[in-house]
Amino acid sequence: MNKKIIQTEKAPKAIGPYSQAVALDSVVYTAGQIGLLPASGELVEGGIEEQTRQVLKNLSAVLEAAGSSMSKVAKTTVFLKDMSDFPKVNAVYAEFFNENPPARSTVAVASLPKGAAVEIEAVAFI
Repeated sequence: MNKKIIQTEKAPKAIGPYSQAVALDSVVYTAGQIGLLPASGELVEGGIEEQTRQVLKNLSAVLEAAGSSMSKVAKTTVFLKDMSDFPKVNAVYAEFFNENPPARSTVAVASLPKGAAVEIEAVAFI
């Protein structure tokens, strides 16, 4: 098994003892991304749509650093602080996964790091 730690400056630095992603052979497992701006490490301003868009931009940057892309995502898990945000998150999500979308699970959580409203992780092929 070939294990590689993925790190890119185009996505926010990890805010704990974890990697942005880990590639094992031809599969990459990302850590959950929240709507942090890579340059400042601060949560993007705006509502749930802006946070979701930044989350997916961050996720895309991590996947690209691993030699993958959004089109190669097999599965995502979406964590929402408020399930009533689901339609808005879904609309932005569809902008990034408009053809052959991956399998997905969405769960409500009590809270997320840095007060984020949404977090998304992915499993993709390289």
